[in-house]
Amino acid sequence: MSRVTVEAINEFLLAEFPGNSNRCESVGDRWAVARMDAHEGNLRPGGIISGPTVFGICDAALYYACFTVLGIVPMALTSEMSIRFLRPARGQVLRARAELHHAGRRSLIGSVIAWTDDPDKPVAAAQGTYVAPASEQA
Repeated sequence: MSRVTVEAINEFLLAEFPGNSNRCESVGDRWAVARMDAHEGNLRPGGIISGPTVFGICDAALYYACFTVLGIVPMALTSEMSIRFLRPARGQVLRARAELHHAGRRSLIGSVIAWTDDPDKPVAAAQGTYVAPASEQA
């Protein structure tokens, strides 16, 4: 069972990251979905959501998924993350779903799929590792 709610994560983001352009849309046991509404500041010519924006939403989704195991731990940090871009991210809403595959004493490892209009047509696949502060480790 998840240690956090969507509301708690979004309240945390509003308080600690007021300029954040994404939010948590849903959470469950060892998974989370992040959502970002596209705006002209993150679009490339042709209406494509930029690669750094897609990377950022994947990282955010994995951060939120870590909260489902750790609780809200602001200093959980990205240790490693890689991404493969699969197709141009065209659309008004960008989502990413992260799933944790391992939650150990030192690290939390997961994978992320990002999409715009159709979850069956992902725009990117990522994998990453988060590290919790020593006193907060799972």
